[in-house]
Amino acid sequence: MSHLNDYLAEKRAAVLARQAAIDAGTAQPAALKARVSAEGRSGVRRLRIRDHQVISDSPPDFAGYNLGPSSPELQLGVLGTCVTHIFLIQAAERQVPLESLEVEVTGIIDPRGGKPGHEATPIWPHEIAYTVHIDSPASRADIDALFEAVERNCPILNLLRNPQAIRAGVQLTNSKAAAPVIEEAVAA
Repeated sequence: MSHLNDYLAEKRAAVLARQAAIDAGTAQPAALKARVSAEGRSGVRRLRIRDHQVISDSPPDFAGYNLGPSSPELQLGVLGTCVTHIFLIQAAERQVPLESLEVEVTGIIDPRGGKPGHEATPIWPHEIAYTVHIDSPASRADIDALFEAVERNCPILNLLRNPQAIRAGVQLTNSKAAAPVIEEAVAA
C-alpha cells in the first residue's frame, strides 16, 4: 500500500496537468448527473452516479430497513469527502506533506422542524461543523494557509454556504390510464 505522500505526488502531477489544460484552453466543464429511484416495500433509494451505486434508507423507526445512510447523513458525508479531497489537492499543489488526513462532519436534523411549536427549527440539517485531523511535519503557517485555500476552493462547502437557484420539474406518467398520459411541470 502506498503512503499518502506518494499519492500527493501523483495528485500534484494531475493538478499541474489540469492547470496546463486550463491555460491551453482545452479544459472543458464536466456535466454532472445523479439518478435516484425509490424501490420496493422499504422505499430504499438507489443513488446511481456513473457506474457507482449507493443505497440510502431510513432507520426502522421511520419505515425503513436501515440499509444505508439517510439523505442528510449522505449530505454530511459528501461535504466530508469534498473537504478531504480539496485538502489533498491543495496539499499536493503546495507540496505540504501529510502523514494522515481525516475529516469529521457533524450536524443536527430535528424531526420537529417546522411543526407547531417548533416553527423556527429548521427542517434541514443545521449546526453543521467539520473538524480536520492532520498529521504533518509542516509548519502551523503552512497548515493555516492550506485550510484557507480549502475554505475558498471546496465546491460543496461553497455550494452549502452560498444560495443557489435550483430548477425543478415533475414529469407525471399515468401508466394505469387506458392511454398513457405524460404531463410536465417546472418550478423556478
